[in-house]
Amino acid sequence: MVGFILTLISVLVFQPRFIRFIKFKAFGQPIREDGPQTHLSKSGTPTMGGVVWILSAVIVTLLLADLTNLFVWVTVLLTLCYAALGFLDDFRKVVRKNPKGVSAKMKMQWQIAGALVAVIILKFGGLSSVVTIPFTKEMVIDLGWLFIPFGVLIIVGASNAVNLTDGLDGLVTGPVMTVAFAYGVFSYAAGNIQISDYLKIQHVAGAGDLSIFAASILAGGLGFLWFNSFPAQVFMGDVGALALGGAIGVLALVTKQELILLVAGGVFVVEALSVILQVASFKLTGRRIFKMAPIHHHFELAGLSEPKIIVRAWIISIVLAVLAISSLKLR
Repeated sequence: MVGFILTLISVLVFQPRFIRFIKFKAFGQPIREDGPQTHLSKSGTPTMGGVVWILSAVIVTLLLADLTNLFVWVTVLLTLCYAALGFLDDFRKVVRKNPKGVSAKMKMQWQIAGALVAVIILKFGGLSSVVTIPFTKEMVIDLGWLFIPFGVLIIVGASNAVNLTDGLDGLVTGPVMTVAFAYGVFSYAAGNIQISDYLKIQHVAGAGDLSIFAASILAGGLGFLWFNSFPAQVFMGDVGALALGGAIGVLALVTKQELILLVAGGVFVVEALSVILQVASFKLTGRRIFKMAPIHHHFELAGLSEPKIIVRAWIISIVLAVLAISSLKLR
């Protein structure tokens, strides 16, 4: 709770100062010409606001968590690694005026390399390679060394899915907060030997410290949403989206709740799948499934207002987070 309060205050205090700085430097968000025409009015909106969110959560976590805990350092450093990648991409777009930013190939290589190092450290640090099947009793799979590519897939997939969801004012912020809340519960439960024994889930010594990080992500989201709600005063940029997605992926691995991320982060999954299906359909048949992908743009072009799409996504994400948490008992 202390981490929650400190992060919330930090974001509320420093975000408006960051917005004024970005406005002064004229580092506004470029808008894709092939996107919905209604978004053209957002051109020039300050971006890279995720810097304040990420730094606040990281600093508060380091102030309050056990600094001898390997899981804390892996989570924090992976988050900062992905934030650096996102910052470079945003910097090239808004400062260097390069609309392409970091190439897709370089971005994927950076993500895979960072995730690979993180998962290897976790594996050699004693993290179990056993994966639990959600909503089942004692149904587990020991992946052995296959846990490394599996872990990389979880982190990279979560990072890109969150990034794809970041397309409307506040759309991605709500689901990030609900997923952070769910994994805050998971981390506390997994780190407490009595609770984990009672719930019959894997006990992960030291995972409880990540509840501080999860609470800080949640609080940072609340503070950011104050300025990011429709109409947005600031966008988080790739510096926020890539880092938050990567952080969620690490939380899923450390708490041994990897597969339930498909439920808790269902909004992200649908957004990512819509892009995959759209691309596959167009390449194979020459036809598009959706009016535009990701799917939130499809709903826009279908006539739904932006606030309605956003709030409905939040509602769905809350329900999915509750369902994910209920998996602790519904087995």
